[in-house]
Amino acid sequence: MSSSLAGILQIVLLVAALAACYKPLGDYMARIFTSEKDLRSERAVYRLMGIDPRADQRWGTYARSMLAFSGVSVLFLYLIERVQHWLPYANSNVNVPPALAWNTAASFITNTNWQNYSGESTMGYVTQMAGLAVQNFVSAAVGIVVVIALIRGFMRTKTDRLGNFWVDMTRVVIRLLLPFSVIGAIILMATGVIDNFSATHLIHSLAGSQQTMVGGPVASQEVIKEMGNNGGGFFNANSAHPFENPNPFSNWFEIFLLLVIPFALPRTFGKMVGDNRQGYLLVVVMAVLWLAAVGGISFFEWQHAGTALQAAHGAMEGKEVRFGIPGSSLFAGSTTVTSTGAVNSFHDSFTAFGGGIALFDIMLGEVVPGGVGAGLYGMLMLAVLTVFIGGLMVGRTPEYIGKKIRPTEMKWAAAYILATPFSALVGAALSLGFAGLTTDTTWYNTAGGVVMLIARFAPMVFVLALGGTLARQQIVPASAGTLETHKPLFAGLLIGVIIILVGLTYFPALALGPFAEGLH
Repeated sequence: MSSSLAGILQIVLLVAALAACYKPLGDYMARIFTSEKDLRSERAVYRLMGIDPRADQRWGTYARSMLAFSGVSVLFLYLIERVQHWLPYANSNVNVPPALAWNTAASFITNTNWQNYSGESTMGYVTQMAGLAVQNFVSAAVGIVVVIALIRGFMRTKTDRLGNFWVDMTRVVIRLLLPFSVIGAIILMATGVIDNFSATHLIHSLAGSQQTMVGGPVASQEVIKEMGNNGGGFFNANSAHPFENPNPFSNWFEIFLLLVIPFALPRTFGKMVGDNRQGYLLVVVMAVLWLAAVGGISFFEWQHAGTALQAAHGAMEGKEVRFGIPGSSLFAGSTTVTSTGAVNSFHDSFTAFGGGIALFDIMLGEVVPGGVGAGLYGMLMLAVLTVFIGGLMVGRTPEYIGKKIRPTEMKWAAAYILATPFSALVGAALSLGFAGLTTDTTWYNTAGGVVMLIARFAPMVFVLALGGTLARQQIVPASAGTLETHKPLFAGLLIGVIIILVGLTYFPALALGPFAEGLH
């Protein structure tokens, strides 16, 4: 079988698997947040934390709970890093320096998972498990519960309540992320991903020499790293390392984990608002843009334009032979559209246009399908903007899911859209998984941590504020002049808004960088 045909089959099987999971997983997640029953383990958590599970919160209280939880998480992870030398299974690693510990704590709490260190030579096993892996779970959960609060804003009428942050967090971790991670970790171990407490492995090469490699509880962290769209690798080489991603099947399965929850959440949205057609439209928009990204990267990597690449008869620099161009391109297209950060190849070594598309994916604002939770609430904010533009075209008050989009709603949506480019302009490096810059300095670590916190939580506050304003409204019945947001016309308009918005914001950087190099 040719590698190009194998690449096509990978994509076809991936689309089929995601389609098969769309309805059951999306419906299951909807039941998690609409069920009136609490599990015994959940009730134990509520008692431990002193929470009344029936007490709904206003959007401001929900936001303050989220910020307080995340703030405590930053301090907890920072403390673990600073004292890891005295913890079990430190593997002789010293305490993480203050600036690096701050940057890493901010990175994992914000679901960014930017790493200014080599995991196997910096972090002990307890730090990896009790610190980083825990945040992989809860940072993903925070993204999911924020979009659920926004969905409740569309569902509810004449109220200022969006649910209970602590209940939502407890449910999504216990009912979704933990059980699915156990299953996924078992599958990864079956493919050859290691999971042990061995400090080192002695490996015998084919040439007869020996090499010492670090072991560790990798599979149990790898699964939530991918499924929670976190991306921080146990090893410095991330998913290019054979202990994290040993073969083509493990590579395909990790890509599946990247995409399965983000692509199922639109079904959850449609189910909760009582109109599954809305979910179908959003998932189609996400799928079209994702497939375009994967197809574009694959095409340009196969073309391997350039004198050096033509002489080498391929663009394999920075890629693993066991994955080849198809597996590397599919992974690159999927990890960048979900803002995961996991890599199985070095994106900085991609061709100009191939790397340019990956960079464009990052700039899309993680909406195709985006990170867990963050992708859907980003898409919904863009849908609100699209409805507003459509309303301007026909000269009537725009409506979305039965709620009017008034100046107040547009202010929150505009604030959300401007938050990320503002953060980028004041210091964030648009280099998710591209690397090529030494950032393990006191300045970069400190400033980068601050920017990651702003870029993560400012948009979330704006999302919750929009949910609060929507919840106070009464549902407006659809009329003959209502823009039908489940039809192809709206899908095309939404795609146009997404691309134009990104183009207007970041086109100069693309034009002066990869596009100029590719056309040279």
